Amino acid sequence: MTPDAQAQKRILNRLRRARGQLDAVIAAVERGGSCRDVVTQLAAVSSALDRAGFTIVSTAMRDCLAEPGDAAETERLTPEELERLFLMLA
Repeated sequence: MTPDAQAQKRILNRLRRARGQLDAVIAAVERGGSCRDVVTQLAAVSSALDRAGFTIVSTAMRDCLAEPGDAAETERLTPEELERLFLMLA
């Protein structure tokens, strides 16, 4: 499995986990779950999404640094774009 395929698999796993956790939050709210349970699950969703986003940005950074000339012109990100994407997650 290539590093890109491994990163994509990790990202998809995190996103699927976040989707499952979000489903649990929705169910907890629908059944009148406790504030503590809802907020705990919501924090887990937020964390999973953040980790997926950071993985996407870090993969893009590695790709740009390792093979700066190989990416298609439309796929290349400038350092400024990478920084902006990273800060959007902060």
